[in-house]
Amino acid sequence: MLDTAMSLPLFWLIIGVILCLMELFLPTAFVEATLGVSALLTAVVALFVPQFSLQVGVWMVASVFFTVWGLRRFVPKRTPYTLADATEARTLTAIPPGETGRVIYEGNSWPARCEDRNTVIAANQIVIVVGRQGNTLMVIPENALQNG
Repeated sequence: MLDTAMSLPLFWLIIGVILCLMELFLPTAFVEATLGVSALLTAVVALFVPQFSLQVGVWMVASVFFTVWGLRRFVPKRTPYTLADATEARTLTAIPPGETGRVIYEGNSWPARCEDRNTVIAANQIVIVVGRQGNTLMVIPENALQNG
């Protein structure tokens, strides 16, 4: 039987190679490969740290790190929503104070709310889009710019 001090690094080396090879045949978005790389790293650590429980801890921490690091490329980048150059919209319905109505903006119907919670905007009026909260456009009446 092999010496325990030498068998643990060999164990991690074999596990690492098997996991990396499994990624070739059973693609899992590199999860098996990251587990395999973690096992190979643990094999190196096992040369210096003889306690199996610490080796398992190293493997687990490295596995989580490499998996999260490797999978982050699949997470879509969040791009802040910016309003296009066209900031004018036309109300389809009246927008009562503090409530939501509908506007046509860039050819699409959007829910909209007046930025000034005390102002009523009638239907079929030109409004200026000044922001967005979730899926709701924040608008002000066009005449508010002329009066201000």
